[in-house]
Amino acid sequence: MTVRVLGIDPGTAVMGYGVVEAARGRPGRLVECGVLRTDARAAAGVRLAGIYDGVEQLIARHGPAVVAVETSFYRKNVRTTVQLGQVRGVVLLAAAKARVEVAEFPPASVKKCVVGEGRATKDQVGYMVQRLLRLKGPPQPNDAADACAIALTYLMTLRATP
Repeated sequence: MTVRVLGIDPGTAVMGYGVVEAARGRPGRLVECGVLRTDARAAAGVRLAGIYDGVEQLIARHGPAVVAVETSFYRKNVRTTVQLGQVRGVVLLAAAKARVEVAEFPPASVKKCVVGEGRATKDQVGYMVQRLLRLKGPPQPNDAADACAIALTYLMTLRATP
């Protein structure tokens, strides 16, 4: 059985995504990764609509069984925390409307699962994503690598579950 996962690293200006699939007993394979960008000068509602449309298109194009998304974590800048929460809400809405299961993972859990250290750097995450997916280099930019790591976390957690 092959499982396809859309990993999302939420962001208002740049949102990373990674589509990874794996069959039971075989390592993951990268299908596509990249970023969705919004215009920093646009109104918040316009940016959120663009993110929603982008996620909706990714779901339609790849037909994932699961959308794996990083959970919010508290930042010193409350405005940034609220904006990330809004982006997560749009991603969750797109998944719900498409009737796709959602899995959520805290950033430290993703790093722990993929790198083995909950405080890993972005470079370490990119390197391990490269190794786990047998790529020539880490996905670029870092947001795309982070999204692939989130998708891999779901697949690695799935394999660990009896």
